[in-house]
Amino acid sequence: MRSFEYGYLLETPLTHALAMTMRALGEFRGRDALYSEQSSQVLETMRRVALVQSTESSNRIEGITVDRDRINPLVMKNVKPRDRSEQEVAGYRDVLADIHTNYARIHLSADLIRSWHRTLYRYTGEAGGSWKEKDNAVIEVVPDGKQFVRFRTVSALAAPEFMESLITMFYQVLDQGSTDPLFIIASFVLDFECIHPFRDGNGRIGRLLTLLLLYQNGYHVGRYISLERIVEESNETYYEALMKSSNDWHEGKHDLRPWWNYFLGMLMAAYKEFEARVGAITSARGAKRRMVQLAVDRLPERFKISDLRQACPGVSYPTLQRALADLRKVRKLTCLKRGPDAEWQKVKG
Repeated sequence: MRSFEYGYLLETPLTHALAMTMRALGEFRGRDALYSEQSSQVLETMRRVALVQSTESSNRIEGITVDRDRINPLVMKNVKPRDRSEQEVAGYRDVLADIHTNYARIHLSADLIRSWHRTLYRYTGEAGGSWKEKDNAVIEVVPDGKQFVRFRTVSALAAPEFMESLITMFYQVLDQGSTDPLFIIASFVLDFECIHPFRDGNGRIGRLLTLLLLYQNGYHVGRYISLERIVEESNETYYEALMKSSNDWHEGKHDLRPWWNYFLGMLMAAYKEFEARVGAITSARGAKRRMVQLAVDRLPERFKISDLRQACPGVSYPTLQRALADLRKVRKLTCLKRGPDAEWQKVKG
């Protein structure tokens, strides 16, 4: 909520590094759509692996672990949970599966967030889905076993109102279109964690919200590369960024940029891993030409060869030429200019 009040988010200055990261992520997102449209058993395998890894990592970050030989059958619903840890993993699995299947039809609301929390605990016998009844704090345990308060969250009395206001302001800023949705999503997640509206499960709900909002704004890489696994692998940096950006949050004087840097960096890491893996898929005979055809469909009616090269990373220039020649033969394209600066135009059918 604090990040959205009085235009605070919009007044936060951007570094050149953040601007360059945003540009790169936009390019990644465009190529993501090309890769994802390819019919491939490998992509389906990646999706299944990401589902398992996301469920395992998000819970393990919170100290909830299950045996390695149980996690896959649990996520695939081939076995029933047999203890408290497996029950919580199964609950997370159900929310995650709903996001993957229905994200386009899900509307963010306080009721939705409470229903997710209820689902997290549906197999435990514990009644989830209610805002916290007592004040809580984010506690950090140092190596010698001592504990200290890392952040004092919003009071139990104020939490429901803060959550309603946060969601309302999130949509207001998103609808204005005055900044990139990624900054808005990252700020929403930070504010959610600062409010800490539940007695337990806030971290897991925050990561689920991250996925939902990214999917709804066109960033689908989390379907194939587990963002939760990347967070787990960078756990110390994750908590450090949260801590830095939550300082002075209650006063509305916090610095959003440490968290923005981490959030966008996490997403960049996922896209780089995705493209590295999918590169092997497109090496199959004929796959790269199909990739070029999909890219052409997304380009403007008139485009340059340089536009196509940018849209098809990893595809050689001769392969691009052969694909364009194939499209010209079937009268889908016409060449307007030859050479290194060649221009092409789509033929209207």
